[in-house]
Amino acid sequence: MSNKTFSVCPSRRAFLKNLVFMTSSATLASANPFLGDEENNRLKKGEMFYRRLGKTNLFVSEISLGGSPVPEEALLRQIIERGVNYIDTSCTYMNGNSERMIGKLCKNIGREKVQVGTKFHLRRNWNEESIIDSVNGSLRRLDTDYIDVLLIHGARNEENLTDERVIGAFEKLKKQGKYRFRGLSCHTNHHRVVKKAVECGYYDMIQLGYNVFDIQDTEKEIKTYDDYLGESGIRHLISLAHSKDVGIIAMKTLKVGGRRQNLAKYKTGNTSLFQAMLKWALENKNISSAVIEMLTYEEMEEDLGVVGLSLSAEESKNLFRYVAENSVDFCHMCGLCQESCPYFVKTTEILRYLAYYEGYDKRALAKKAYSKLKPEQTAFSCRDCGACEKACLYGVAVRKRIREAHRILSC
Repeated sequence: MSNKTFSVCPSRRAFLKNLVFMTSSATLASANPFLGDEENNRLKKGEMFYRRLGKTNLFVSEISLGGSPVPEEALLRQIIERGVNYIDTSCTYMNGNSERMIGKLCKNIGREKVQVGTKFHLRRNWNEESIIDSVNGSLRRLDTDYIDVLLIHGARNEENLTDERVIGAFEKLKKQGKYRFRGLSCHTNHHRVVKKAVECGYYDMIQLGYNVFDIQDTEKEIKTYDDYLGESGIRHLISLAHSKDVGIIAMKTLKVGGRRQNLAKYKTGNTSLFQAMLKWALENKNISSAVIEMLTYEEMEEDLGVVGLSLSAEESKNLFRYVAENSVDFCHMCGLCQESCPYFVKTTEILRYLAYYEGYDKRALAKKAYSKLKPEQTAFSCRDCGACEKACLYGVAVRKRIREAHRILSC
C-alpha cells in the first residue's frame, strides 16, 4: 500500500510566526448551541463537575486519571467512587498491565461507569495492519468489546494524521464497533499537529500538554520570562480546537508523574502548589479535563480537593513566582531546538527523557530510552554552537540541560 495522505485536510506549511486562524470561535459559536454555553458544557453530580468533551458529547470528570502507572486496586476504586469517570492509558503503559488493571476494574464495577481512552503508536515499520493488531491487543487486555476514545499516541508528524494507513485502520475498526471516538495525544510539534488535527475535521478530541508554564498574563510584582504564547499559540490552539468543537484534555498539568517534589515553599495557606496548578488549568473553560496520576490516598485527597474551587489572587502570585524561578529548566517540547540543531542532536527527545527521570520517577524508562539514541544524536555530539537556544522561545538552557541528561542517563 502506498503512503498517500487523504485529502481530508488542506496542506499547511505555515510556521509559528505565520500561524493565522481563519475562523473565529465567536462566529462558530452562533452555529453550535454547545459552544460558549456553559450550561450545556458543564454539570455537577455529587461532588464532581463534568465537562463536555467536544463533539464526542461525553461528559468527563474535570479531573481524570492517568494510567502510567495505575494506582493499586483499592485506591483505583476509591478514585472512581469520588466521581472520576475517565481513565487514560496506552498499549505500552506498564508493559500492558495498565490496560489489564483498568479492564479488571471495569468488569468489577461495571463498564458503563468508566470511559476509557487508550492509544496506539506509530513506530518503526508501522502500517494499517500493525495499528489494527495493536488495538485488538488493547481490547483483549481491557477485556472489553469497545474503547470509548482511541488515540494516536504522541503524534508528532502532522502528515500522519491523514495518512491512508491511519485513516484505513480507524475506519475498519470503527465499522467493527471497536471504538466510539478518535483522537490523538501530542507531545511535540504541537503547532503543526494540533492545527492540522483540528482543521482536517477528522478527530474528535486531542490530549495536549498544558500547565502553568503556559501562563499568558503578566504579574507586575514578579519578573517572569517573556510571554511566548503570542508566538507559540498554545492557548490559541486550544481556542481553535474549541471553535471546531474538538475536545481538549490537558496532560502534564502537574508537570510530575510518579513522584511529587517537595514544593512547600510555594504553598498558599492550605493550598499546595499542585492544587493551584490544577485550579489554573481548569480555569480555561475550553479544556474538558486535566488528566493526572494519583498514586496515593494523600495525592487523591490533594487533587480532588480542588474540584469546583477557583484560583485566588495569592495562589496565582505564587504560581507566577514558581514559573519565574523554574522556567529556564522547563522544556515545552515544541521541537524548535531539535529542528535547529546543525549536528542533528535529538535535544527535544533528550529533554523529555530527562523529565521522565527527574519529575516522573521513571528512571529505568528514561535510561533505556536514552540508550536507544544513536551516539551522534546524544548530547555527546553537541558542539556548543548555541543554535538550539537561539531557536528556543522560552529561554530554556538547552545545552546545560542536555549535558546534565547525558551525565545522568548514560551511566
